[in-house]
Amino acid sequence: MIVQKIAELTGHANPIFTLELSQKPGILFTGGNDKGLVEWSLKDFSFIKVMFPVNASIYAIHCPEGYPLMFAGLRSGEVLVFDFIQQKLLKPLRHHRKAIFDIKSSVKKDELLIASEDGTVSVWSIKTLEMVHSITVSKDTVRCIAVSPDQKQVAFGCRDNHVGIYDLEDYTIIKALHGHTMAVFSAAYSQDGTYLATGSRDAQVKIWDSNTYQETQNIPAHLFAVNHIAFHPTLPYFATASMDKSIKIWGADDFKLYKNISREKGYPSHVLSINKLAWNGPEQLLSVSDDKNIITWGITF
Repeated sequence: MIVQKIAELTGHANPIFTLELSQKPGILFTGGNDKGLVEWSLKDFSFIKVMFPVNASIYAIHCPEGYPLMFAGLRSGEVLVFDFIQQKLLKPLRHHRKAIFDIKSSVKKDELLIASEDGTVSVWSIKTLEMVHSITVSKDTVRCIAVSPDQKQVAFGCRDNHVGIYDLEDYTIIKALHGHTMAVFSAAYSQDGTYLATGSRDAQVKIWDSNTYQETQNIPAHLFAVNHIAFHPTLPYFATASMDKSIKIWGADDFKLYKNISREKGYPSHVLSINKLAWNGPEQLLSVSDDKNIITWGITF
């Protein structure tokens, strides 16, 4: 595996907390502790524009597949809705009074899931932008959401260390997973849906069988919090991003470490916590950090 830094995008004045690829190829959106949500070109690695101003930090951005919409979850609890066809902000989704940490969607159900610091997940119709349901998942923050590839189940990672597995059809709880000793910051299902990977502030990545939800593997992945887990779109690998300033690439079938992308290993990488990752096609990995920079990595398997 060969890793090369292709580009570094600069311009944010504060830490970047999240990133999301647009439905339109070659476009990236980023947000953080800044005054706006930023659009970038991944074709020539350049700044395009500030999409819209925000009055609070952006913790989550989501562009649902098949919809000309973008959702931005704010620290204030508000979710901004941008319509790409009308090129304007629609009425915000106002329900939560505390920070929004993750937004995902079920394309099969045309529903949007919004996770909040208030311990609930609100469910919205993407078609009408009306709220249809609210799930109380935890007494504390819900930090992350993972939807299974078959869109039958959803996992919610919480600050109280547990992961709640719910039926995506009727939002009833299937199982509560206990194993992490600190807040769960990230969750992702494997490409084939056979297992769920969760990452925590305890620096561990745990692997759970998605039939039984028994823990099958514990990986002492990082020195500090595992902020994000991103599975490769086609190959059996996943990447983890950590507060320890490193990105690691693991085998999704053998759980071996294949690459440690960090300054310690001689890579011109981030100097502060790495908060989010995204695969841009099979050979590019994007990372954003508290150091205010976005890095595009070329990865040859």
